[in-house]
Amino acid sequence: MDKDKKTDKPASGDKTAVKKGAEQEMRFKGKYISATGRRKTSVARIRLYKKGNGVVIVNGRKIGEYFDATMAAIARQPLKQAGHARDVDISVVVSGGGGKGQAEAVRHGIARILVEIDKDLRPAMKANGWLKRDARKKERKKPGLKKARRAPQWSKR
Repeated sequence: MDKDKKTDKPASGDKTAVKKGAEQEMRFKGKYISATGRRKTSVARIRLYKKGNGVVIVNGRKIGEYFDATMAAIARQPLKQAGHARDVDISVVVSGGGGKGQAEAVRHGIARILVEIDKDLRPAMKANGWLKRDARKKERKKPGLKKARRAPQWSKR
């Protein structure tokens, strides 16, 4: 038996993989508004399509498949507050960092787009801290120390 037939992954020459990607891009056609969201080392490039069904695609998968329930809720917070959760489609390409950093980068980008669409949302988004880029990163380890600031235990003798 051929090994490619046993696995769930398509063979490298399989055209269904290309079709699936093309369908994903075809789903969201038309004009969009784009923004970038950042958190720690994560960067999220976001496209918001105004006339939609509330679908959020992250790296080619639905948001519930890409993030767990908590992180998906974090990413959708600005949409929920603005009341746009059901009438816009969002396409996200996110890279770098971990799950929470990526979810917060998506939230940052979505909040930026919503403020661009409706200036009246700015005070509410700003009060929640979703418009500010949270630049806190892990500090690098220094030579002679155990961690970034943790020194080895001092011994008198």
